[in-house]
Amino acid sequence: MKTIMIMFDSLNKRMLEPYGSDWVKTPNFQRLSEKTVTFDNAYVGSMPCMPARRELHTGRYNFLHRSWGPIEPFDDSMPEILRTNGVYSHLISDHYHYWEDGGATYHNRYSSWEIVRGQENDNWKAVIKEPEIPETVDNLGRNPNNWKSRSLMQDENDHYQNKTFDNALTFLAENHDADNWFLHVETFDPHEPYFAPDRFRALYGDPNLNKPHFDWPPYDEVKQTSEQVEQCRRESAALHTMCDESLGKILDFMDDHDLWQDTMLIVNTDHGFLLGEHGCWAKCWAPFYNEIANTPLFIWDPRSGAKNERRQALVQTIDLAPTILSFHDQPLPADMQGFPLQETIATDAPVREAGLFGLFGGHVNCTDGRYVYMRGPVGENAPLYEYTLMPTRHGGQRAFMDMELLETADLALPFSFTKCLKTLKLDTTVHTLETGAPRQVGFPTALYDLKTDPNQKTPIDNPAIEKRMIELMKELMTANDTPAEQFQRLGL
Repeated sequence: MKTIMIMFDSLNKRMLEPYGSDWVKTPNFQRLSEKTVTFDNAYVGSMPCMPARRELHTGRYNFLHRSWGPIEPFDDSMPEILRTNGVYSHLISDHYHYWEDGGATYHNRYSSWEIVRGQENDNWKAVIKEPEIPETVDNLGRNPNNWKSRSLMQDENDHYQNKTFDNALTFLAENHDADNWFLHVETFDPHEPYFAPDRFRALYGDPNLNKPHFDWPPYDEVKQTSEQVEQCRRESAALHTMCDESLGKILDFMDDHDLWQDTMLIVNTDHGFLLGEHGCWAKCWAPFYNEIANTPLFIWDPRSGAKNERRQALVQTIDLAPTILSFHDQPLPADMQGFPLQETIATDAPVREAGLFGLFGGHVNCTDGRYVYMRGPVGENAPLYEYTLMPTRHGGQRAFMDMELLETADLALPFSFTKCLKTLKLDTTVHTLETGAPRQVGFPTALYDLKTDPNQKTPIDNPAIEKRMIELMKELMTANDTPAEQFQRLGL
């Protein structure tokens, strides 16, 4: 058996034709939905990039114990389990966080791996002389590494996304007739900045019009004009259409070589993105509305042959590792919390009543598929400790944890999933969290009914439903062996 997983970063569900978009051109995603089952209630778990990927490897929540960081020594890694049990695992990616401090340990869990350079602010080429940057670009977009990389990709063939998928097609050409392999293809696109060739941008207006450059929205409230918001949405749409074309190349290969007979296909993302909805840009600093938390997911399982169907069961990122392991007849480690989705794919069989999602030090969120409950701290966002044996973090630069934080370190007793190992216990109150968590918890606790208010415009006040969601949250946190102070800061 073989598995192909195609992972896009920040893939926006509302920009895909099978999820109802009527203006973004994504014919291959529509084609994909006709060849797979399409999940309507797929949710994130731990946010953002590397926490989500730790879940992808381990099949358990990350965000209640630590922030952005590497695979830990005690973690069960799905690609490594495959590798050590005779299933070849290969990673092809331009997602440069894998190779930074704060990532660093994921890629070597695979049998082999390939990197494509130049995404976002990747320190790829020497930038001694400042590149030319449009005057209207500010904030994140002024990083010279990004503009140096753009200058080297004037030819579309040199674009990192195209190189990533070219490498994937090479792997498939060489290995499609072999057995027992897992191919993980991952592009950072359509994550901002929205750097797409002009032929894609031309689908959404003249890319050469004289207008201020705006393809990298800030992580902040929307302060731009409606015209600027629309411009940025068009830039995002262009990159989504480029992703759609790349997806089509893999679908073509599967068609041409009849890989549908014995190959599982998973197309997924880590999270969505706010493009002006709720008056907000981006993610993490604001609540995890469904534009971020409710993600696109497509799966083809040749065992059932179910396709061109929708699934309503509540599933999460933590379910992907056990699904892949089970497909390859591998036993699941005891510490995995996710569920194999074979029966859900076949018949929409439910696997959970509710799920958690969130950001370390931010809201803890719980959903049962109809209601979403966002719980913030009852007072100061404390106590709050981080537990790790790999002291790196995001820190804006993806680096070692700073000395001030490390000076607070004590050894914590083992958790149920740390294989009897003690971890460093670090007091995060001495140092501002590296993510948007301090801003997120400034938003009040809220309860939404997605049936009556799918766009989450107005929180509801229903004590009975809130009590039920709190009990579900507490049960799931307890099952995760969540440290006591997380319950304390949330008033639970």
